[in-house]
Amino acid sequence: MSQTQTMEFKTELEQLLDIIVHSLYSEREIFLRELISNASDAIDHLRFDAIADPSLAGNDSEWKIELRVDRENRTLSVIDNGNGMTAETIIEHLGTIARSGTREFVAALRSSDASQRPELIGQFGVGFYSAFMVSDEVTVLSRAAGSEKGVCWKSAGKGEFTIEEIEREQRGTEVILHLRDDADEFLEDHRIRSIVRKYSDFIEHPVQMDITRTEGEGDDAKVITETETLNSRQALWLRSADEVSDEEHEEFYHKISHDFRAPARRIHFAAEGTLEYRALLYLPADKPMDFMWSEPKAGLQLYIQRVFIMDQCEELMPLYLRFVKGIVDSSDLPLNVSRETLQKNRIVSQIRKGVVNRVLRELESMKKDEREAYTEFFAAFGPTLKEGVNQDQENRERIAKLLLFRSTRTGEGETIDLEGYLERMPEGQEQIWFLSGEREDLLAHSPALEALREKGQEVLLLTDPVDEFLVGALGEFEGKQLKAADRAELDESGDDDSSDEDAGEYAGLFTFLKTSIAGLKDVRVSQRLRSSASVLVAGEHSVSAQLERIMKQMGRGNELPPRERVLELNADHAAVKALHKLHEADPADPRVEDIAHLLYDQAVIAEGSAVEDPAEMAARMNRLIEGTTD
Repeated sequence: MSQTQTMEFKTELEQLLDIIVHSLYSEREIFLRELISNASDAIDHLRFDAIADPSLAGNDSEWKIELRVDRENRTLSVIDNGNGMTAETIIEHLGTIARSGTREFVAALRSSDASQRPELIGQFGVGFYSAFMVSDEVTVLSRAAGSEKGVCWKSAGKGEFTIEEIEREQRGTEVILHLRDDADEFLEDHRIRSIVRKYSDFIEHPVQMDITRTEGEGDDAKVITETETLNSRQALWLRSADEVSDEEHEEFYHKISHDFRAPARRIHFAAEGTLEYRALLYLPADKPMDFMWSEPKAGLQLYIQRVFIMDQCEELMPLYLRFVKGIVDSSDLPLNVSRETLQKNRIVSQIRKGVVNRVLRELESMKKDEREAYTEFFAAFGPTLKEGVNQDQENRERIAKLLLFRSTRTGEGETIDLEGYLERMPEGQEQIWFLSGEREDLLAHSPALEALREKGQEVLLLTDPVDEFLVGALGEFEGKQLKAADRAELDESGDDDSSDEDAGEYAGLFTFLKTSIAGLKDVRVSQRLRSSASVLVAGEHSVSAQLERIMKQMGRGNELPPRERVLELNADHAAVKALHKLHEADPADPRVEDIAHLLYDQAVIAEGSAVEDPAEMAARMNRLIEGTTD
């Protein structure tokens, strides 16, 4: 072939180009990622072929990818010294790809959300055509290794392309983009540098570009042009863990996490066998600012053969481990998979399982061997980790063993885990007791705990909002049921059954209280109180006071069924005896209602809730105080 030939694209490819040119304008920068990836693949192919035939590489084995900007002619070129293409291969790969899935690709582009479209580029082997997002014409000059002649392919992306044989001294491929009028940004050095560092920073081969700068001022000013390597090529995860220094890890962590502190732990491993991938993960020392204020997202970056694919890949890491920062690099996934494809990909599922296992193993090791450091870590990220009890059924027991709690028996700065709780349970205790609320000091002095404290039974004090959902999702631990200390049934041994004598004696007063105080399901003599006069507990299957408060704060209080409030009175308390005496003497005595409401209001305050009518509470107190002077 010596003269220029004009050929038509296949029908589906023509449709694809039309969609790319007219529709795919968001994140156009990915075209450079695609072309650099193609150039890197071409070099890798030649390196492999040259093992069997060294003459293919010849003396030109300084592998590199060059970017060349010509602002005057508005072109950007991507040049490699890889295996190159013959006329036949260039026609096959750049003109007839309909045979390898373009029809499906076009359908996917038409039906997908616009924000997802750029990720689809390349999924069906058409990454090269992303060049038409920024170019009104693309020229490809190439000479295959071992061939004496070169080939020139040219197209404006409008249904046809030309191809001709040329003299070309250099082996490899040069893709020349004739940039559109709205693509000036891709002629700027700083813009190109930022794209390379974002997507291709860890490509094995150097990506080089001539950078021109001016040094000095006035008559002494000099224009200097130097070749700069734009990518770091320092893919730490490809090196052995013992070859990477602490300083290198810290620098890389800062880059991917934007956290200025050093990480608390690092997890560096390679999975080999039927599934191959590498991971470099970090546990932060404390909450980064973006963790506290941004929308919750998993934090792993996905690379495929050192090429950056996407940030915050939720398919690789569950949300309850979103504090983990790092990367996963797979050699088994196809380049440019879409998020939708990742969700259904078996390989991704296996990688996720392996990564989660390693993170949990690291946390287990940290908890066992560095308890003080783990306690500090858990103080920052414990509430997030607790979400996993509900989200990850497969690892629920492992996650439960990682949880730390404050309790009625922990000292200043101390915590207890569930295994430790079971070890120090007194004989005869069958439940893991807990009490949830907003403040630990209020919980520790709650009237609901008086009987349990007397019996030496420990109670977990839960103050994280997520704890309400944690105990419901966990249910039990190693055969011991988690049970709220402020439920109507204190235990299963009948300890909270009021005696018939007390129930009969106070029946009239209890009936009066249930009719005069709105919202009470029941009133009963308490077996859990020792020094306090009253306590509010929830019905056995009712929502807790803490959950009710949380849902109201979220503006979703109307989604809950009405809470079943049970008022318990201490029959041995002087205030309750006085109330009983007043009621027996004269049920119509206004002091009976005032005292009854005050006992109820103090129980409301003790559970951590707000009194419904503080002004009326104050008026009742004042009336009773005034009555003492009569």
